[in-house]
Amino acid sequence: MKRLKNLAAVLVLLVFGGITMNAQNSENFKSDVWVADQGDGTYKNPILHADYSDPDVVRVGSDFYMTSSSFNSAPALPILHSKDLVNWKLIGHALDRQVPDEHFSKPQHGNGVWAPAFRYHEGEYYIYWGDPDFGIYMVKTKDPAGEWEEPVLVEAGKGLIDPAPLWDEDGKAYLSHAFAGSRAGIKSILVVKPLNWEGTKTTGAGKIVFDGHEDHPTVEGTKFYKKDGYYYIFAPAGGVSTGWQLILRSKNPYGPYEEHVSLAQGNTDINGPHQGAWVELENGEDWFIHFQDKEAYGRIVHLQPMTWKNGWPTMGEDKDGDGTGEPVMSFRKPNVGKIYPIQTPKDSDEFSGNDIGLQWQWQANPNATWAFANPAKDQLRFYTQLLPEAAKNLWDSPGLLLQKFPAEEFTSTTKLTFNPNKNLENEKAGLIVMGRSYAYVALESRKDGIYVVYAEAEKADEGNLEQKEQLKKLSANTAFLRVEVDKKAQCTFSYSEDGKKYIEIDEDFSAREGKWVGAKIGIFATKEQKTNDSGYADFDWFRFSK
Repeated sequence: MKRLKNLAAVLVLLVFGGITMNAQNSENFKSDVWVADQGDGTYKNPILHADYSDPDVVRVGSDFYMTSSSFNSAPALPILHSKDLVNWKLIGHALDRQVPDEHFSKPQHGNGVWAPAFRYHEGEYYIYWGDPDFGIYMVKTKDPAGEWEEPVLVEAGKGLIDPAPLWDEDGKAYLSHAFAGSRAGIKSILVVKPLNWEGTKTTGAGKIVFDGHEDHPTVEGTKFYKKDGYYYIFAPAGGVSTGWQLILRSKNPYGPYEEHVSLAQGNTDINGPHQGAWVELENGEDWFIHFQDKEAYGRIVHLQPMTWKNGWPTMGEDKDGDGTGEPVMSFRKPNVGKIYPIQTPKDSDEFSGNDIGLQWQWQANPNATWAFANPAKDQLRFYTQLLPEAAKNLWDSPGLLLQKFPAEEFTSTTKLTFNPNKNLENEKAGLIVMGRSYAYVALESRKDGIYVVYAEAEKADEGNLEQKEQLKKLSANTAFLRVEVDKKAQCTFSYSEDGKKYIEIDEDFSAREGKWVGAKIGIFATKEQKTNDSGYADFDWFRFSK
């Protein structure tokens, strides 16, 4: 039984079960697999060992709000909240569905929401992002934890990416952005354009303000600020996994701009430390949040101290005094005036709420009939879905329910009860690690019963078919499925019929990144025949442990 009946049962689970039970509805969820706050006034990097790519942060009073790229996943534009820049809680999404809706009804790997900018202006919160195929969008709200308005297309066009607005003291507004060479046919240049005060429309062609081809290739990811009479454009350059943080400044928004490199890898192990948010505290402290590309783990989030000298910022630790910092691996926490409880975004899920947990995302805009929270039974009911007609494998399936890898090494376990349609064969439901290659362990229906199966699809993004192995016929329709992920993203799958003895599958799978994202982990339910009814799987929980 999921609900424990007495204290003795609780103690047995906590002491011997190997999994710390974080209350699903706890105000301060604390992950069992990654916590940045060290509890002694310091933190360790990354502050989020999860794929919150291209992060941007806005401070309003004593509250910090973060968003990040979400590419093709739905819901999109995650909203995280913090009181100290170290401890974060996922509180919602600015986009329930990707736009245009029909276009994103099927997986659009690597497309969608690129590099957002988060701003606060005249009592409202704004997020701008570039969709490389449609243009620059904006969405806004008065409450970042509440409902967001419908998105506005600020400027239509191919390859317009990485926008950031700036509202000036003289009543003028501007928008900086970069270009995606795959669509625009040009790259490594930055532009500034006039923007109406409402922030809903660019009002002119603008000007090229920087060309990085010679010294700063692949310059992009603009963030536009103003300080002490200077206009600053913070822009990453040099490539996602190998780049550095470039700073441009000018007395005029249209330039000419001087340049300075404020953060680079140096002698550290933190490759490509760049693209993120400058945050100024109420007491005047400055901090910089950026990502590091970590292959299968995605673009994980680091926090660097930041200082100003002679009108230029330096992030991290400047060991040789040249104004270019190197990333720190640990540091004192930002001085926000008080100590806040340790918390992390949720990963484990007891499926006890009225809705699907915020940590879960679909591979495309979802259909309302795919899955339902069942709070009466503390379960998630997942109906089997027919793959799209042209699908070669699950890379093409919109109906995978996934979340980010939350740590460098972890174990994920789920319990499910499978109830296939008695008139169908080859329905299945299971646990999957998804990326350009994927692997899963699942329960599959056959004429003579339910079997455990294991499958891999190497280079699934290239259309390769699954290689599937039938493992065992089960005596019942309930099973426990597990995957252990080590520090090199090697995955070992196993299954159990009683939740105690696990049978390890003798195949090692190397998790791979997706397109512009890290590998993801989650659940699925599929069928191969079109019918007027579907089988289903009831998932009791999905837990992460060390």
